[in-house]
Amino acid sequence: MNTRRKHYFTADNVERREWQNPEAILADVGLKPALIFIDVGCGGGFFTMPAARLTRESGEVYGIDINPDYINELRELAAKENLNNLDLTVGKAEEVVVCEGCADIVFFGVVLHDFEDASRVLRNANKMLKPNGRLFNLDWKKEQMDLGPQFQKRFSEDYASDLIKTAGFIIENIKPSGRYHYLISAIKQSER
Repeated sequence: MNTRRKHYFTADNVERREWQNPEAILADVGLKPALIFIDVGCGGGFFTMPAARLTRESGEVYGIDINPDYINELRELAAKENLNNLDLTVGKAEEVVVCEGCADIVFFGVVLHDFEDASRVLRNANKMLKPNGRLFNLDWKKEQMDLGPQFQKRFSEDYASDLIKTAGFIIENIKPSGRYHYLISAIKQSER
């Protein structure tokens, strides 16, 4: 992975914060103290660290990433800030289920298009959610732009929604999230 791309995923990416505010996005998805939040494909913690800070006293944050370097860096950051509510796992999201029925929120922060088997990852998300939990997929708009992945790799809102529905969810809402992204919220089918 090149240094520029690696830097994009880190918790302290100042350049990315100019066009994407993780705290505002986490507030938008309803994250608050006492909730259990799972960041699938957490990278270097751009969303994970703010989530852990927000839920510090009474919540739990799980981060899953295939890259052990990111997970090790996150462990170091968490230790420096005395964040004891962060549980980090190295592994493929297609194979990792950190808990069954425990999460209030399962979050995908601009990563769903990166998985080898996005459908399997979404089914795992369904397993991890509480009956009244919510799934959120924040991803790049399917438009040509200088930032983000190649156009061909991006998921349109319709394509991502279809994948999410096929994994056992009902789409609640699809809305823009800043200039470059959209945000899909969904609940388990059995909850309606």
